[in-house]
Amino acid sequence: MTKYNENEPFFKMENAIAVGVNINNRLDFDESMEELKNLAYACHIKIVRRMDQNLRSPHTKYYVGTGKLEEIKMELDQTEATLVIMNHELSPSQLRNLEKELNVKVIDRTNLILEIFESRAKTREAKLQVEVAHLKYLLPRLIGSYEALGRQSGGVGTKNKGVGEKKLELDRRRVEEKIHELSVELEKVSVERETQRKRRSLSENPSVALVGYTNSGKSTIMNAMLSIFMKNDQKKVFEKDMLFATLETSVRQIRLNDNKRLTLSDTVGFVSELPHDLIKAFRSTLDEVRYADLLLHVVDCSNENYQNQIQVTLETIDELGASDIPMLFVFNKIDRLDQGDQLKNIQKEILKIPHLKDAKKVFISAKTYQGLETLVDMIKQEAFPNYKTLEMSVPFEDGKTIAYINEYTNILLSDMNENSMIFKIECSEKDFEKLKQFAI
Repeated sequence: MTKYNENEPFFKMENAIAVGVNINNRLDFDESMEELKNLAYACHIKIVRRMDQNLRSPHTKYYVGTGKLEEIKMELDQTEATLVIMNHELSPSQLRNLEKELNVKVIDRTNLILEIFESRAKTREAKLQVEVAHLKYLLPRLIGSYEALGRQSGGVGTKNKGVGEKKLELDRRRVEEKIHELSVELEKVSVERETQRKRRSLSENPSVALVGYTNSGKSTIMNAMLSIFMKNDQKKVFEKDMLFATLETSVRQIRLNDNKRLTLSDTVGFVSELPHDLIKAFRSTLDEVRYADLLLHVVDCSNENYQNQIQVTLETIDELGASDIPMLFVFNKIDRLDQGDQLKNIQKEILKIPHLKDAKKVFISAKTYQGLETLVDMIKQEAFPNYKTLEMSVPFEDGKTIAYINEYTNILLSDMNENSMIFKIECSEKDFEKLKQFAI
């Protein structure tokens, strides 16, 4: 994860207070607050003060208790922060009540994530998906903008509504209409993506999808594979050491050294408490996960909270309906670990985790290429289980078949006699059926 650097300058950096409520002593509370700090950092917001409170349940009116609310007011005066970020999704009324009491803008964790997605979306599909999620988040919160006008009621009942009520209803209708329009457009994009997916499936090349927590190194792995096997920098995807660097699925055809071919998909990273509507909005993009033949679950094992990140990813995969797809755990960023005791200790830890003990796993550094050869070998074992061996003799004059063998099969041995080329090859079932007429 990108580390928060409070000394790093940012253009128009905004100061904020981060507020978290630890409900019933959550074990991952500190991790969640640190992640909030990094989410803010990704939005060019500097956290100048962190404030925590332990509660059995959230305060109905403010989420925080009234005593903590007074403390926040004092900190706002002392720090001159212009923003309060709550590490929880607030109800519309809680959001209004906090802004009224604190007299500054208040945003919750969900809104912060949506802001990041909105600023990072590049493709038309990603922009549409983020806008739908943002509008669904905004819809129940519209009332806050017209609270003052809404008090100017024109009478009892629905005939003579106040100015604020009319404005609110009009805006609700506009937002609902916009959500419908965008959803229709997204459906068209989804159909196009499904057409592309079906076209790729006709090639019978296995589909491998990179999944994992945000900033675990999925894009770096894809680019490493492209560098090794395709030698084409133009096909590389955007990668950066920051949260949500990738917001749309990128699909690349990879041709391995033994002529085996696969499609590799780089997907949006997951995060704890990812807004439900955002998962729904990105469902068409994440369909690459649901239709994959193999999932590469990428884990940043240098992150001390990697176990929780694994759990979040597994829960999200389950929500997508992809939990039955074969999975290979790829523990990345071992270059950041001491290659002696530190790496060995993590490997021992992993063996103690029930659902990882017998799982297929590999330790790599996508940055330095360490372990990538082992990763590729494991991908081959999982993605190409039905390859067959064939010994064959092809007449010299059948240049088309010889060219096909060289292009699409793994040649284990080759020789020649007076009339023909002699091959021992490894190939798919489809190619086996096509070439078995030359079997010897």
